[in-house]
Amino acid sequence: MKKANGNTQFSFEILPPLKGQNVQSIFDNIDPLMEFNPPFIDVTYHREEYVYKELENGLLKKQVVKKRPGTVGICAAIQNKYGVDAIPHILCGGFTKEDTENFLIDLDFLGIQNVMALRGDAVKSETYFKPEREGNAFASELVSQISDLNKGTYLDEELLNSSTTNFCIGVAAYPEKHMEAPSLDSDIHFLKKKIKNGAEYIVTQMFFDNKKYFDFVEKCRKADITVPIIPGLKPIATKKQLNLIPHRFHVDLPEDLIIEVVKCKDNAQVKQVGIEWCIEQS
Repeated sequence: MKKANGNTQFSFEILPPLKGQNVQSIFDNIDPLMEFNPPFIDVTYHREEYVYKELENGLLKKQVVKKRPGTVGICAAIQNKYGVDAIPHILCGGFTKEDTENFLIDLDFLGIQNVMALRGDAVKSETYFKPEREGNAFASELVSQISDLNKGTYLDEELLNSSTTNFCIGVAAYPEKHMEAPSLDSDIHFLKKKIKNGAEYIVTQMFFDNKKYFDFVEKCRKADITVPIIPGLKPIATKKQLNLIPHRFHVDLPEDLIIEVVKCKDNAQVKQVGIEWCIEQS
């Protein structure tokens, strides 16, 4: 961000491939995007899911599965192949504080110095988010733990001559408020806590109406949040997303965008409409 010098830059967020695929599928997606010289590439993290398989005796067996592993490996591969900073998402959910510390140590050893600290969502079988025992319950707590490592403070207080890390910490924000927040002002209050604990920049949840973003930035500045606030954009790609996106992410879609998508005869046209809308937003 410091290198941007006021110029508009575009970064990208990618998902790890489904288990069974290889890293080449990631490279195939990134290769055509490199002409845009992204300053960084985010890589999402996907926690475990619970599935139930029926046994021969008719009973159900609960299994823990991870459908998209490989976040750390992909980040290392991206930095090695493209020389671009990769930013892994790190979650509260599914991690004890010890797990988190070890995860961060791995990143540090690999030369990955940027992280996106998130609480994460509830697993699909649960209605509300539940932290692990001895885990971080909120993103602000996760930010604090990462900041402590940057100061050389580990969970084991008896460690001597412990080294410091140098993580730049990003956090999420929601121009239309987090779905669990009672109000936008309350949401900004907790966002400010994440900044106070050591976060250095913000990336917003997707939005489709730029006024919502600019109004949100203005509210943040009035609340003395001065760090960069990077807008998060996502092109609509299918008609199904007209219902899915508002339901899952709790964001509004402008009526003009809805009308254009409904007119489309197939998802190829929808994708083009989505891309053009994103271009207009940027």
